[in-house]
Amino acid sequence: MLYVTTETIPGKEIKETLAVVRGNSVRARNIGRDIFAGLKNIVGGEVSEYTQLMADSREQAISRMLKDAERIGADAVVNVRFMTSMIMQGMAEILAYGTAVKLK
Repeated sequence: MLYVTTETIPGKEIKETLAVVRGNSVRARNIGRDIFAGLKNIVGGEVSEYTQLMADSREQAISRMLKDAERIGADAVVNVRFMTSMIMQGMAEILAYGTAVKLK
C-alpha cells in the first residue's frame, strides 16, 4: 500500500476520502541499553541503541497504520504524519497517522 507525506500522489487521482487512520507503538528502555547510553553520554556521539529502538517503533507504528487503512478498504494513505510523546520516564510512544483514500 502506498503512503506519502503529501496531500496527493503524483500520477494518481483520489476518488474518495475514507477516514483518518493511525498506528502507534509504545516502547520502554531497558537496563542494557541504559548502560551503553550512559557511556555514550560521557564520550559523546550517537546513542545507536536508542536510535534503533525508535526506528523499530516507527516501523511498527507505520505497519499498524497501514493495517488500519487496509481494514477499511483503502488503496493509499496520504498526508502521513508522526508524533512522539513521553508516556513516563524511560517510555515513549510514536504515533503514525494519515488520511486513508481510495484511488481511481
